[in-house]
Amino acid sequence: MNRHILSVLVEDQSGVLARVSSLFSRRGYNIDSLSVGRTENPGISRMTIVVRGDDHILEQIIKQVKKLINVIKVVRLEPECSVFRELALIKVRTDLTTRASVIEVVDIFRANIVDVAKDSLTVEMTGDEDKIEAFVNLMESYGVIEIVRTGLTAIQRGHQALHEQENMEEV
Repeated sequence: MNRHILSVLVEDQSGVLARVSSLFSRRGYNIDSLSVGRTENPGISRMTIVVRGDDHILEQIIKQVKKLINVIKVVRLEPECSVFRELALIKVRTDLTTRASVIEVVDIFRANIVDVAKDSLTVEMTGDEDKIEAFVNLMESYGVIEIVRTGLTAIQRGHQALHEQENMEEV
């Protein structure tokens, strides 16, 4: 099954997220990742939804989401024309003998240490999913205590996407 990323502009009102997510549930579609936040336009939020399925399933999802009240626009983001990022907080077990080596790996991955405790470090990392997975795999030998991930967030590349947003062709 192919992975698809949808950017959905919605009115920033209560209940919109529940309506969108329940549509997926009712239809038996799984959401791999979902992130939501306000946009540059007051009263409008953007949902980045990651789903898996063939082209037929994607087409059905898009048609159903477009029908929902409060949905303004649905756009499929193409990987070559978009930037995808995820934020992760990873708490790693450390002691006096392992702390320096964990910090060295954190620096290599251009991550940040956001909390230091006697027996652990909490690392903040942004990047694509592969980068985060690679870091987590390296940290497993030290002991990963806890991971929190935001899910994918995405935006179209380049200057044109910003100016052509109103004329952007919907899927």
